[in-house]
Amino acid sequence: MADGLRDQQIPGDTEKANDERREHVEHEALTEEEMIVARKLRRKIDIRIMPLVILVYLMNYIDRNNYAAARLQGLPEDLGLHGDQYQIGLSILFVGYVLMQVPSNVLLNYAGRPSWYLGAFTIAWGLVSSLTSQVTNFGGIVACRFILGIVEAPFFAGVLFYLSKWYTKEELAKRNAIFFSGSLISGAFGNLIAAGILNGLSGKRGISSWQWLYIIEGAITVCIGILVVLILPDFPNNWNALSPDEKRVANRRLAIDAAEADIDEAGGMSQLHGMKLAFLDPRTYMLAIAYMGITGAAGFQNFFPTLTKTLGYSQTISLLLVAPPYVFMVFYSYAHCYMSDHVGNRFWFLVYPAFISMVGFIIFMTTDSFGPRYFSFFLMNFVFAQNGTIYAWISNAIPRPPAKRAAALAFINSVGNSASIWTPFTYFPSSAPHYRPALGVCIGLEALALLCFVGMRWYLEKQNRQLALLESEDHALSEGDVRRLEKTAEIEGVDVRKARNMQKGYRYMI
Repeated sequence: MADGLRDQQIPGDTEKANDERREHVEHEALTEEEMIVARKLRRKIDIRIMPLVILVYLMNYIDRNNYAAARLQGLPEDLGLHGDQYQIGLSILFVGYVLMQVPSNVLLNYAGRPSWYLGAFTIAWGLVSSLTSQVTNFGGIVACRFILGIVEAPFFAGVLFYLSKWYTKEELAKRNAIFFSGSLISGAFGNLIAAGILNGLSGKRGISSWQWLYIIEGAITVCIGILVVLILPDFPNNWNALSPDEKRVANRRLAIDAAEADIDEAGGMSQLHGMKLAFLDPRTYMLAIAYMGITGAAGFQNFFPTLTKTLGYSQTISLLLVAPPYVFMVFYSYAHCYMSDHVGNRFWFLVYPAFISMVGFIIFMTTDSFGPRYFSFFLMNFVFAQNGTIYAWISNAIPRPPAKRAAALAFINSVGNSASIWTPFTYFPSSAPHYRPALGVCIGLEALALLCFVGMRWYLEKQNRQLALLESEDHALSEGDVRRLEKTAEIEGVDVRKARNMQKGYRYMI
């Protein structure tokens, strides 16, 4: 919005400009009646959307990470895995996952039917997960894990984009934290379920416990996918349960939040244009590298049962010990993101958890007694406190149009998850019980993320200074600025000058 300014101004005399500036405060804010509608709208959105996306994300992480629990339930022995074949099976999922990210989000935005799109892929990954129970060798598990990555890819980045079409930047961090709680809950209860299956179903009907794990969790996912198709609303413009007033307020509050309309230009070419805009924006790359650092540092979750096994307890107890650190982080991450929204800051709420998680990695690498090592798991989990905040920062920092935001979110998620392709190979069996090479890499990746956060802070402060210049009626606008203002004016039903006034006071959240 602030780049590449040219000598083009919106026509109008100075006296009229001053009158419009006085009208700005009244026009920018929602009216009292609209605020009442907005509160009801938020409640309706929260009740209808959030429980469903949390439930699906819970199953997403359970289906993705049951491979780690299956390792303690005899999967390597039954499939004859040796050497680094387990790690290959773990990382291959993320190859398919990364490849599908950007194409999937572009298709989601273009299709405009998240309920069908996300629901169909949820059903698909449930079926793949259930069929994984039938593999008998290394080739079979690699094929299933690769396909699972492809069909899981549309969900996560798709939901981040989807939520940004319903919530303002002040609301996103809390909702993203609630959404991300699905993965944390899965980390806790997924391993509890695995422990229960290990004790209760192992060998029943001639099926081993790891096979029961895939069958049961896959079947549950299929049922939830059907619910997504039937229940999840699409976008504000086409949700029939909303009244005309609610639809208008839903679009208006997002337009005010972004200082322009959250609408793409018509036609499929706008999706390709959105991809181009995303790939030309330096914010996309800084956030992608930062997210790669966070995701890579969080890679220990794929070996969490293996790490707890180093404490010297049985397989069942090792699975149960995974739950408390995750349960703690469910509550902490929500409080963390609530405060990030309340204070209106992203940078510091991404920085401090990095240092805490680094301390956790160091404690596990350097101690042997149960107390400090188990406490270190709670500190390591602070890396997950960063997730809800960076998801919100991505949606806040990547401006409209939606096609750009969709492509950027998908690209950032694909680059971030690329770390999961190679980090499993740093957990050498010979490095047990401290796994110093792997956890040293985690510390380095957190440091890389910190550098990117500093870069983002500097860049957004520069952008905010440029936005402040735009508040001057005498300041020149680029042709792109004028086109966006005209689009906003059309959606809002106002003239171009009022659309420009809507931008006054808008700043990127830092």
